[in-house]
Amino acid sequence: MSEIVFVGTSDAFGAGGRRQAAILVRGPSGAVLLDCGATTNSGLSALGIARQELDAVVVSHFHADHFGGIPLLLLACLYEDGRRRPLRIAGPPGVEARVRAAAAVLGHGLEERSWTFPLLFQELRAGERAEVGPARVQAFETRHQADSAPHGFRVETGRGSVAYSGDTGWFDELPARVAGADVFVCECTFVRSHLEFHLSYEELAGRRGAFDCGRMLLTHLGAEMAARRGSLALETADDGMLVKL
Repeated sequence: MSEIVFVGTSDAFGAGGRRQAAILVRGPSGAVLLDCGATTNSGLSALGIARQELDAVVVSHFHADHFGGIPLLLLACLYEDGRRRPLRIAGPPGVEARVRAAAAVLGHGLEERSWTFPLLFQELRAGERAEVGPARVQAFETRHQADSAPHGFRVETGRGSVAYSGDTGWFDELPARVAGADVFVCECTFVRSHLEFHLSYEELAGRRGAFDCGRMLLTHLGAEMAARRGSLALETADDGMLVKL
């Protein structure tokens, strides 16, 4: 069985009372979490998803609503779960240094702890394919603030493929990057074009024909988009939504 569970679908500000970015992709051999916003621990708990299920976390870029939940996720695995099997954190180059620095700034440094499980870090470079736990992942660059090292991903689980935009504004290569995916999870922060580093519904609706993918689901919804979810021509995701592949 392969499926997607949307743990969090809001923008950075929790629009509509929803959680920040986190998407669980389950495949025949295990589970990968795409992004891990600060609300991920509570989201997993609310949905009855055990942290022990996770084989890897794949980070799209270094903004807090996409990777800020990792330090406390790791400490929960250690102190609450007594985890034994490895957990892999994969992301753009510099992922280990970024996660460790974020943990230290938040007061939950990762050093000098007696880890009960192997904590592994893996860098994903644009254009390369890599085995990340139970999934094969290919990263591609997106159009977002450069200092956050923005990437999207194609994830293959053995029974289906998922493309994920991370955070991005429009760039002409985007349809080609996600072509052929069974599901394309695409950010859509705004109804109308507002910022060059985020996508809008009017941009995506006008270009839907350019995307050769089985299903498009909009996430990272801002306040206006959150208020309109479920009532638009393009399908919107919501916290707790489950999609079979």
